[in-house]
Amino acid sequence: MLDSLCEKTSAFVAACHRAGRFGLLGYSSGNMSCRLGNGYVALSASGAWLGEIRSEQVAVCTLADARSVNGVKPTVETGIHLGILRGREDVNVVLHFQSPYATVLACGVQLPERFDVIPEVPYYIGPVGVVEYLRPGSRELADAVVAAAHEHDLVILRNHGQVVLGKDYNDAIAKAGFFELACRVLVLRERPAYIGPAGDLGAVDTAVKI
Repeated sequence: MLDSLCEKTSAFVAACHRAGRFGLLGYSSGNMSCRLGNGYVALSASGAWLGEIRSEQVAVCTLADARSVNGVKPTVETGIHLGILRGREDVNVVLHFQSPYATVLACGVQLPERFDVIPEVPYYIGPVGVVEYLRPGSRELADAVVAAAHEHDLVILRNHGQVVLGKDYNDAIAKAGFFELACRVLVLRERPAYIGPAGDLGAVDTAVKI
């Protein structure tokens, strides 16, 4: 069974490389997970450079208890990934990324009230969750992100980065890319035009700020 699971990691590696090529992460930032079926999950290894990840840097873990079955130590943010995958059966891929403009906004004194400057934000992403700064890799951060992800497909981690949820690799990477584009517009345009009235999809959901 282990050989069969490891064979599925080639698509995982390719998706990680794509995320890097699209500028969604850099250096050792970012991590990814994907359901493999039968209660197993692929996770990027601790310290791996996602854009250059190799097959031997992919951990195959049990979804139930995060046990690595191939001897590879998974990312320090494993709690975020497995918590989301346990609670959202509609989600198969989780990407923690740090794209430039989205991270600029995540590190600002105030977040934009809305992100719906392009139609892809309300259409593909919807309301955006927010988690205040908590120590990376901590149980507190994992619990907060998992809670926010119950009703959001994209969560901003203040002074840290973003987490996006997808039904597959393309879905997760596209959502991350569209969000980065929206953030670029917001950074570069002093007075951006929004698509719909305030309160529509694409606004920050302050009700779930943690």
